[in-house]
Amino acid sequence: MKLHDLRPADGSRQPRIRVGRGIAAGKGKTAGRGTKGQKARAGGSIPPWFEGGQTPLHMRIPKLRGFKNRFKIDYEVVNVGAIAALAERGAFEVDTTSGKGAKAGPITINQDILRAVGLVRTLNKPLKILGSGELSTPLFVVADAFTASARTKIESAGGSVNVLEMPSTPLAALGVDDSASRVAREPRTAAGRAAADTKGKARIARDADTAAIASEAATAAAEKASAPAKASSKAARAQTAPAEAMPEGKASPAEAESEAEVVPTEAVTTETETPEPAEPAESAEGETPSGDDA
Repeated sequence: MKLHDLRPADGSRQPRIRVGRGIAAGKGKTAGRGTKGQKARAGGSIPPWFEGGQTPLHMRIPKLRGFKNRFKIDYEVVNVGAIAALAERGAFEVDTTSGKGAKAGPITINQDILRAVGLVRTLNKPLKILGSGELSTPLFVVADAFTASARTKIESAGGSVNVLEMPSTPLAALGVDDSASRVAREPRTAAGRAAADTKGKARIARDADTAAIASEAATAAAEKASAPAKASSKAARAQTAPAEAMPEGKASPAEAESEAEVVPTEAVTTETETPEPAEPAESAEGETPSGDDA
């Protein structure tokens, strides 16, 4: 074999069909488009969703039907039966730190452990335990929500449940204490609600005691501040007491001080004023009379 004997494999290369090159070429005249019509014209392509002019499917389907709850919580759900099956196979770790002869504690189950064994797909959703299946192994289950049947089966098997409480309000920044204004989500269990009521009553009593102590301190401070004012008011009343209350022949201190300060105006005028010399009388003509005329 030589280089010029090399050929592509049969059927791997097909020659381009040359249309509209005359009847003898086999694809002349209509160029394989059939006879007349929309598809025979240039640019006469039809989109795939076109239905010939009738109402298309995306317009025929119902609209604005039903209701979608925007506040629905989407849970990752796990049944107690699936947890029990894995627990019987030994998929979960058992606490062996207790001494010999001590009874082993219940197996701890949470969302991280369930994801490690493949029962939970993601950690971005809250976990809810459902009650389908049977359970005989004591478990300590930590989740965001439990059905009533799941709680009953876990507790009847000798285990316990723990509900993760999520705050209903934003948490305060680090270093800021707003425990008085922070309100937690209402507990789901009766025991949790009773404990919350007890805490609330204790907080109310503590706030009342604090308010009473603060009011007493404010009253004492006000009395201490008003003591000098009361003393000065008593001295003023003593100085302005009526003259009838004083014994006869004695003047009140205020009157004595006023009499001592008052100086007779007549004495002052006699000492300071000097008589002016009398001017000579002028005659009617304005000349002074002589001795002869007198």
